[in-house]
Amino acid sequence: MSAERIEAVVIGAGVVGLACARALALAGREVIVLEAADAIGTGTSSRNSEVIHAGIYYPTGSLKARTCVAGKQALYAYCESHGVEHRRCGKLIVATDEAQLADLRALKDKAAANGVDDLVFKTPDEVAALEPAVRCAGALLSPSTGILDSHGLMLAYQGDAEAAGAMLAFDAPVLEGAATREGIRLEVGGGAPMALLAGTVVNAAGLAASRVARAIAGLRADAVPETYFAKGNYYTLAGRSPFARLIYPMPEKAGLGVHVTVDLGGQARFGPDVEWVEDPDDYDVDPRRADSFYEAVRRYWPALPDGALLPGYAGMRPKLQAPGEPPKDFLVQGPAGHGVSGLVNLYGIESPGLTASLALAGLVLETLGEPATAAA
Repeated sequence: MSAERIEAVVIGAGVVGLACARALALAGREVIVLEAADAIGTGTSSRNSEVIHAGIYYPTGSLKARTCVAGKQALYAYCESHGVEHRRCGKLIVATDEAQLADLRALKDKAAANGVDDLVFKTPDEVAALEPAVRCAGALLSPSTGILDSHGLMLAYQGDAEAAGAMLAFDAPVLEGAATREGIRLEVGGGAPMALLAGTVVNAAGLAASRVARAIAGLRADAVPETYFAKGNYYTLAGRSPFARLIYPMPEKAGLGVHVTVDLGGQARFGPDVEWVEDPDDYDVDPRRADSFYEAVRRYWPALPDGALLPGYAGMRPKLQAPGEPPKDFLVQGPAGHGVSGLVNLYGIESPGLTASLALAGLVLETLGEPATAAA
């Protein structure tokens, strides 16, 4: 099959892929987005807490810290200018006993090192005045944490990209590829199979990023990390939410603990937990896992009624660490990391990927030698 030449291809129409397509198109590139599903954002991008993260938890200097803090500022401005529904509701990170207070204060110092200098320590009485249902030994208030309509955000990114000339192809899985002298050749399946020859390829395939990279001949096998799948189960609260803000316990090894988020409609949901799975398409929520949620949530909301948690939905996080290993950073890998000119692979883009999406798009542009200003 003869290949159609195109300047740039983005693989994956999740929130980060769409942000990258938007940035490339605004930079004047001819762009096509290849999406294996039949719609935008059907994977990790639409199955999360829809939180605009402040940038508190991540190791100082890490990509997660840098892109989250920069991305948060850009994202609030973008939502304002593009009419994306959002709310700067704030978040409480609670110490459920006095033994956690030292860790809570250390978290405040880490946040400050990351450029998040607006955290305020709250006493139990001050917390009770803000959120009467919460019981704790102390808490940090993060006023710059918020929530947004993630699908509305992706539609806005898509609209910007298409207005700048980008095209989206759905039901268009990348089957294989090869690095050639003329560019990167991609064989695309689906209902309308095609071959593309691109000078630039951004692999933003999320859960499938490692698999897609391995399918590109000429890319060093040792440059492709293993991806592990951490399923996160969510449960919704039957009845009215007693919370106006997000409530988070102290973070755990593989996640941020079973926390409370409130969506833009006022519905409270709890999660995610961490369930390591082999199948990235396993989105079933086992009602029995709610048992552990009750115990975790009652540490800070002792009045949670029996039977109040209903199975909601599950999300899948692509992790670069195996179960039991320390968390790993985002990996934005350009030609210096794998040897293929014009190719950028994004691996392990989990939370805070939605918050960081504009900053990650800017980093992709920089990796490709373009000014990052088009990503904002």
